[in-house]
Amino acid sequence: MIQSSSCEPYVRRGKTDQADAGAICEAVTRPSMRFVPVKSEATQALLLTHKAREFLVRQLTQVTNAVRAHLAEFGIVAAKGVHNVGRLLEAGERADLPASARQPLRLLADQFFQTKEKIDELTREIRREAEASPSARRLRTIPGIGPITATALVATLPDVTGFRSSRDLSAWLGLTPKPHSSGGKERMGRISKMGHRYLRRLLYLGAIGVITSRRRGQPGEDWLWRLLQRKTAKQAAIALANRMARIVWALLKNGTDYEAARAA
Repeated sequence: MIQSSSCEPYVRRGKTDQADAGAICEAVTRPSMRFVPVKSEATQALLLTHKAREFLVRQLTQVTNAVRAHLAEFGIVAAKGVHNVGRLLEAGERADLPASARQPLRLLADQFFQTKEKIDELTREIRREAEASPSARRLRTIPGIGPITATALVATLPDVTGFRSSRDLSAWLGLTPKPHSSGGKERMGRISKMGHRYLRRLLYLGAIGVITSRRRGQPGEDWLWRLLQRKTAKQAAIALANRMARIVWALLKNGTDYEAARAA
C-alpha cells in the first residue's frame, strides 16, 4: 500500500479519480518510493488497544488537573503526580468543604478511579501481548524499552529492511536533526518531529527513565554519563532515544538480543 501523501507531488491540477489514479501510477515508478505494508487484524487490534489506552491516559490527566485545581481553590494541595491524587482526595473529604462542593468532587473522584482501572486493564492486556511476541521480548532487552513501547514498535514499524540504515529509521520517527543547508554549508537544526509522534514520545519517556536511573548511580566514563556533563537532560534524552531507535533497527533486522558491551 502506498501512502496518499506520497502521491501529492504527482497530482495534476484538478481533484478527480482519474488524476489520483495517474498520480499513483507515476509515484510507484519512482525507485525511492516506500510502501506501507497491509497490517493484519491482530496487529490492528493491538494498535487499537494502544490508542484506547493513550486516550484514557489523556482523560486521566484532565481529571487529575481538574481535581487539583478545584481543591487548590479551597487551599488543599498535594505533591504532583497521579499517585498522589488519592491522598489529595482524602484531604478533601476530611476538609470542611461546603456541601454543594462535595458532590462534584466525588463525581470527579469516581471518574478518576474508573479511568485508572480501565488503563490498568488495558496495560495488563499489552503486557500479555508483549510476553507472547518474540520480537517484543527481544526489544524489551534494550534499557528504557518496556512492554508498552516494545509492542507499539512491533505493531507500528514497517519491515525494517526497507530502511537503508538505522539513521533512516530514526529520521522516520522524527529523532534526527533537520538539515538547513545552502551554498555548500551544512547546518543541522533541531529534531524534525516529522515522524511518528506516539513512538517518539514513548522512546523519549524511556530515555528519561534511563537518564534518571543513571544520575542516581556513580560517575563514570560511559557514553551517557559524558553526554550528561555537556547537555541538558532533555537534550540527552533525545540523543538517547535516537540511539535506542538505531538499536531497535539492528535487533529487528538481525534477530538478536541487546548486549550492553557491544552498544557501549
